[in-house]
Amino acid sequence: MNRLLTCTVLIVAAIATLVSCFNNSGNEETLPKNVSYNFHIRPILSDKCFKCHGPDASHREAGLRLDIADSAYAPLLNTKGAFAIVPGKPELSELIKRISSTDSTMVMPTPESHLGSLSEHEIALFKKWIKQGAKYEAHWAFTMPVKIPLPEVKDKEWVKNEIDRFILAKLEEKGLTPNEEADKERLLKRVSFDLTGLPPSLEMMDRFVADKSDVAYEKMVDALLQLPQYGEKIAVHWMDVARYADSYGYQDDNIRTQWPWRDWVIHAFNQNMPYDQFVTWQVAGDMLPDATKENILATGFFRNHKYTEEGGVIEEEYRIEYLIDKTKTFTKGILGITIECAQCHDHKYDPFSQKDYYSLLAFFNNTKEKGFEGDVGTSQPAKNPVLTITAEDRKHLLSYINAKDTNALTVSVMGERDTLRKTYLLNRGVYDQPADEVQPTAVKAVMKFDTVKFPRNRIGLAKWTVDKKNPLTARVFVNQVWQEFFGKGLVKTSGDFGMQGELPSHPELLDWLAVDFMENGWNVKRLVKQIVTSATYRQSGKVKDIHLKKDPENIYLARSPRQRLKAEFVRDMYLASSGLLIKTIGGASVKPYQPKGIWEAASSGRGVLATYRQDHNDALYRRGLYNFIKLTVPPPSMIMFDASNRDQCEVKRLKTNTPLQALIMMNDPAVLEASRVLAQQLLSERSTADEKISKAFRLIICRQPSATEKKILNEYYTEQLQLFQQNKLNAAVTIKVGEYPINKELNQQEVAALMKTINTVYNMEEAIVK
Repeated sequence: MNRLLTCTVLIVAAIATLVSCFNNSGNEETLPKNVSYNFHIRPILSDKCFKCHGPDASHREAGLRLDIADSAYAPLLNTKGAFAIVPGKPELSELIKRISSTDSTMVMPTPESHLGSLSEHEIALFKKWIKQGAKYEAHWAFTMPVKIPLPEVKDKEWVKNEIDRFILAKLEEKGLTPNEEADKERLLKRVSFDLTGLPPSLEMMDRFVADKSDVAYEKMVDALLQLPQYGEKIAVHWMDVARYADSYGYQDDNIRTQWPWRDWVIHAFNQNMPYDQFVTWQVAGDMLPDATKENILATGFFRNHKYTEEGGVIEEEYRIEYLIDKTKTFTKGILGITIECAQCHDHKYDPFSQKDYYSLLAFFNNTKEKGFEGDVGTSQPAKNPVLTITAEDRKHLLSYINAKDTNALTVSVMGERDTLRKTYLLNRGVYDQPADEVQPTAVKAVMKFDTVKFPRNRIGLAKWTVDKKNPLTARVFVNQVWQEFFGKGLVKTSGDFGMQGELPSHPELLDWLAVDFMENGWNVKRLVKQIVTSATYRQSGKVKDIHLKKDPENIYLARSPRQRLKAEFVRDMYLASSGLLIKTIGGASVKPYQPKGIWEAASSGRGVLATYRQDHNDALYRRGLYNFIKLTVPPPSMIMFDASNRDQCEVKRLKTNTPLQALIMMNDPAVLEASRVLAQQLLSERSTADEKISKAFRLIICRQPSATEKKILNEYYTEQLQLFQQNKLNAAVTIKVGEYPINKELNQQEVAALMKTINTVYNMEEAIVK
């Protein structure tokens, strides 16, 4: 009986302890020492409260704004004698009473809002914040970045540069230790793809592995940064931002020639043009004093959006659509904010009014472009205003533009009217419902637009954008560059630095990099080198149990993230490793292999793009970024690997994993052709089958195969060869793929067997992962 009583007491005590732990989940021990409005309170307000008590006046309840201190501290209109927040006194704050209430008629958020109630921990955060004075802070992204002193760390031996001090400090705080450095072969593959989008050559692999000096890696990074393929690699992201395509997107979806602008982007990155200049030229190059054709060409950035060629449309409606697109591209791609939400009403979460939106749009409202000018046809596939680039221009000023003939090229660019067009706020965003007139002004919540310093035109907008006091421009670009190497930015929502965006995982590092970037002349290559030479970047991708337990999403970077190559670089990988790749830089977009009938099924039957006319010879083997992009039917094999469809500005691609991706690597004619061509090349060499398979493995996977891998591949090759020799498989049918000539002097059964073996290597996950 005593034993039973003792057990009962212990069980009751255990239950009481569990209940106590649950009820005190928000106690002082689990709360931060200092509760920050920006990092603890504002995210809760944004999710639970701003819908009814935020910046949008048209949907505000009870006249209460909780996003600004003056309103939150003021007497409540509907509750006499009460205040939403009384600094220092949570017990007198109506907000605490409401969020803690169990009465459905009193509790906030209301059940009808479907926003959910606050957790005990969130309520405790509010209580402690108010007790500490309820201090409001300007949104972190709208305050100037500060370059704080580098944090102290325990493991100073691990640190390679300043980036590592910030990363390691956070790891040590979280009880994590970084991974060891990746082995040389995997590290070279990673940095080669990250800097050029191409696998390293065998000569590069051998040289790097043999170089035992302390500067071997840095020398390799410097060499890769000097290759012209670097500009092609980094241009892919900017083409997503700029929604670059080779057609107009609406109705007949006819052809256009914006590719000289793409060639300029590649050139600008290879020349390491400072980012502030890069942005200035694209925003207002045509308005610079004594603007050259290169300055004007850069403004093609704003002319990459869709255009209608449908008769009977309302011209003004589409002209406004084009302005809306420019505004969104500028704010999302360069400023990292979602101001397009204010097109129809004040922003619900960020301090952007509808007037702010149209004041910004006003900078683009004076362009010469029309809403509709008919089908321009093929003689001049560009919309006015256009820049004409002659053969003489390409010979001297614009030598980086790769044109096959001497014909003049036309590119859609920006151009200002001689007379000022008035801009109006549009009721509910409708083109034919003008309200109050507005003047060109940048977003004041980000940084004041000083009209003494900045003229009210695109030159002024460009100067405001790259002013070192602008808190967003450098932060946003540094974050996008970081995202290119680690798969996600220090701010995960790279297109939204506003109230609803994610908080930075390493805010001090982001700010330090942004300030350092500006202090060093907005030098993009320098920033890239800082990142790839850090110990953080060089880590092994090995996942340890403690990583999964403490940081499953790898937020704190105790290991290198495993990432699939972007769609363009999947193509580049198999072309380069097989020897098929044509490394010509720039030029008109090309049409490689594609399933029959796709364009025709989605076409109106009119225009030069009604039918897909595949290219031949060298054009079949150009890099992925040169694939022709028809907006209504983007390249299918690339879309399957999550390429941007270029329909609008995109700063971060989706990442999916579907069976269709595996089917492409198994069956795409381009992959099969690459397998055949590499097999032919290897069979032309004097080496054993084992040596041929090992070399193919190195070319594709970029490392030596293990003994087990060699055994499996050699056995598979032998098996397939026997099946072909026994006529159980047809070698002639197998190798008849692609337009690259078949080497008839080789044993076709050996070609087919080795081709299938190589295709197996291409289908390893590691082939398309860095």
